[in-house]
Amino acid sequence: MDIQVVDAPENKRYEARTGEAVAGFAAYRLADGLVVFTHTEVDSAYEGQGVGGVLVRGALDDVRRRGLGVLPLCPFVKSWIERHPDYADLVPRDGPAASAD
Repeated sequence: MDIQVVDAPENKRYEARTGEAVAGFAAYRLADGLVVFTHTEVDSAYEGQGVGGVLVRGALDDVRRRGLGVLPLCPFVKSWIERHPDYADLVPRDGPAASAD
């Protein structure tokens, strides 16, 4: 399955798209140089196919390219980062992110 991850700022979310269909999304808000991920959801038709992981990786790659940090309030995003330590540098160890743990 070909999945493209795109930022949809008008909806305040990253979307995992396959063709014209939105297979999943990661909702966020922007605050103080951080992308605050609040909720991730995968459409039931795409569950168990790796869409969530592709979505989070694509979103975090975009955040890194933009020079921003991440506050993972969403449990899925938080656990994904914990399993992929090469993305841990996106989560500040002081300031707002530290108080969210």
